[in-house]
Amino acid sequence: MQARLLLAASTLAAVLGMALLEDGVCKAPDGKNGSPGLPGRDGRPGQKGEPGEPGRPGLSVNSRGPKGDDGEPGVPGLPGPSGIHGLPGPMGIVGPPGPRGQKGTAADVLEQSRPAFSASRLSPPRSGTTVVFDRVITNQENSYNAQNGKFTCKIPGLYYFTFQVVSSGDLCLAITKNGLRVVSFCDNNSQGILQVNSGSSVLSLALGDQVSLTTDPSQGSSIYSGPEADSVFSGFLVSPGTA
Repeated sequence: MQARLLLAASTLAAVLGMALLEDGVCKAPDGKNGSPGLPGRDGRPGQKGEPGEPGRPGLSVNSRGPKGDDGEPGVPGLPGPSGIHGLPGPMGIVGPPGPRGQKGTAADVLEQSRPAFSASRLSPPRSGTTVVFDRVITNQENSYNAQNGKFTCKIPGLYYFTFQVVSSGDLCLAITKNGLRVVSFCDNNSQGILQVNSGSSVLSLALGDQVSLTTDPSQGSSIYSGPEADSVFSGFLVSPGTA
């Protein structure tokens, strides 16, 4: 116990011996730094700061940068619908005459087809309005049909048709084309004697057109059939064409 007291006294004397006298005050030397303590808890949130200065304006959305290089061509799209036709343009300048063509060969008139027919009537009047001339006199190209009384055009062009029909009473006849009346001719015969009703016309026919002679029963259709006189229907090509 005494030893401990001596050790403490000697230690205290050493410390006091090292003390400095400053301004008449006895001061011990600084001790060693202690070890760092544990981190403290977060402090309370600070107050809201003042607004900062405005930043630099950014680039505009509509601003465009420099043009880049051309890309590769894409796949051609489908053709669009046709537009409305525009108005015809003005007529151009008449061009120079073309070169003269070669001289054609002369046509042989004898080799050209010349449809022509003529037929008379033997049988009594038949039912229907078409007058049938059943006895063929001439029938070039076989264009006239003695069964139905119709001429069928095989060569387009201008044709001449004529008829002379004997009657013993009132009679109205018409030259028809494809069933439509072209020209009509009527005779009144109140005395009952034989007389002739005649007429003719030039018609422009296309391929397949049909021509016949028809009656109008409501106005008279007393065609004579006997040995005293014949009724005749005829026709022929006047000029071939492209009608």
